[in-house]
Amino acid sequence: MKKYTLAILVSSFALFVATACAQSENEAAKKDLKIDLEIETTQIDRDDKFMAHSYANILDKVTPSVVSVHTATIVRVSQSRGLSPQDELLRRFFGFPAPNQQEQPTAEPEERRMPQGVGSGVIISSDGFIVTNNHVVADQRGEDADEVLVRLTDGQELEATIVGRDPLTDVAILKVDAKDLPAISISDSDNIKVGDVVFAIGNPLGVGLTVTQGIISATQRQIGIYGENGYESFIQTDASINPGNSGGALVDSLGRLIGVNSAILSQSGGNIGIGFAIPTNLAANIVTQLVDTGEVRRGFLGVSISDLTPDLAEAFEIEETKGVLINDVEEGSAADNGGMERGDVVIAVNGKSVDTSNEFRIRIGHTLPGTSVDLEIIRDGERQNLTISVGQNSGRFAMSANELIDGVEVSQITEDQAKEYRIPLTVTGLIITKVSPDSPYGRSLTEGMVITEVNDQEVTSIREARDTLKSGINKLYIFNRGRTGYLTIRVD
Repeated sequence: MKKYTLAILVSSFALFVATACAQSENEAAKKDLKIDLEIETTQIDRDDKFMAHSYANILDKVTPSVVSVHTATIVRVSQSRGLSPQDELLRRFFGFPAPNQQEQPTAEPEERRMPQGVGSGVIISSDGFIVTNNHVVADQRGEDADEVLVRLTDGQELEATIVGRDPLTDVAILKVDAKDLPAISISDSDNIKVGDVVFAIGNPLGVGLTVTQGIISATQRQIGIYGENGYESFIQTDASINPGNSGGALVDSLGRLIGVNSAILSQSGGNIGIGFAIPTNLAANIVTQLVDTGEVRRGFLGVSISDLTPDLAEAFEIEETKGVLINDVEEGSAADNGGMERGDVVIAVNGKSVDTSNEFRIRIGHTLPGTSVDLEIIRDGERQNLTISVGQNSGRFAMSANELIDGVEVSQITEDQAKEYRIPLTVTGLIITKVSPDSPYGRSLTEGMVITEVNDQEVTSIREARDTLKSGINKLYIFNRGRTGYLTIRVD
C-alpha cells in the first residue's frame, strides 16, 4: 500500500497552549503589513547548448535567501512532588500511588518549551517576509506554533511572527524584524518546462543548508494530500527532497525561485526522486492575500466539472480532446448569472488554455471574488466567449454545484436511486450521493440517506437547503433505509 509522506520533521507533546497577550500584540502588528512581490518573467534560453561546468556562482547568490525554521510549543505540565517517574506514571494512568507511598501535594503547573520541528523557509522581501509551508509552522492541532525561530546562513537567529497560514495550499508567511535581508528573485512558474534544470535548497534532516540538483519531472501534479478541498498544482522534481526541506526553495538555473518545496512521495519516508513544490505563482497569490488582508478569499463559480475525455469529446461532437466539461450549474450562482450552461466545455481562461478540471478549479479559486474572467467555451460545437464576475466561496461550499456541506454531495432523487435505496414515492428531499473520506460529517451522514427537512423546512433543491442552513447547530430530518429521524450537524 502506498503511503504519502510530507517532508516534515515534527516531535511534539502538546497539552495546552498559553499565549494570549503575545497573540494580541501580534494581531495588532499584522494590520499594518504590506507586501509587493515582483515576478520575473524572463524565460530561460533553452536554445543555448553550452554545457555548464558549475553553478557555484549562481548558488552563492541564492543560498543566503534560504533559512532554517525552528518551531516550539509551550505546554503547562503539573507533577506531584516526591514521586519517582514510575510512581508518577502509576498516579496519572491508574489513579493510585505506588505501594507504601503516599501521594504528596500537587505542585503548581510549570511551563515547558517543547521543540516541535525543523523546516526551511525562503526570504522573499528584504524587509523580512519569509515564505514557508503551513505544516512547518502549525502544531499537531493545526494551530500556530507558539515560537518560531529563523536561522540565517550567517548564523544569525531571529524570532519570527506567523503572519498567516493557508492549509488548503500548505503556504505560510512569516515576518522577522530585520532590514536589508538577501531576498530571492521570483520567477513566473508558468514559464517552466519539463526537463529544466532545478536546485532544491533547504535544511534536510537538520544537517544544515544543502543543495541538490535535478530536473523538472512534471507540472500541475495533483496527489491528493490536502484533501478534496485542497488546491494542488505541484511541480514534480527528482532533485532530492527530504524531511526538513519543507518550505525551502526550488530554483531554476538562473537562481530564481520557481517553487516552494512541500512534499515527497515515498513508502520509506526518505527521498526516492519524487518530490513536489508549490509553484511560485500560486504561492505568491496566497502570500499577498495573507499579508494584505489576513485571509484568503477564493473565487467561486457554482459549477460541477470534470475532465473532457476523448469519448466525451466525441459524444459532444467537438474536435478538442482537452478541456473542462460543465456537468451542472447552480441556480443563481456566478456561473448561472454569467450565462454558463450545462454541457459547455471550457478551453481557456483569460486567454490561457485549461486542459484539466483541477487546473480550472485552481484558476478560478485564486481569482479574487468580484473580478471578471473571460472564458472561451465550446457550446453546441461552436466557440463562444463569456465574461463572468466571479463570486466568493463562502467556505461551506466547494467548486461542485452538488456539494451541500464540506465533503457531502446531494442531488434530487432519481428513479434508479429510489429503487436502489428503496425510497417510497412519498419521500421527497435530497439524496446524499457522495461523502468524501475526509469530510467532517462522515460519521453522521452516509450515501443513500435522504434529507427531507433542514431546520424544520422541507427542501427539494440544493439552493433551498443551502439557504436554510445556518452557522452553528443545524437540525436535519433524515430518511434512511426505511427509518426516519433527526440528526444534528454543526456548520462553521
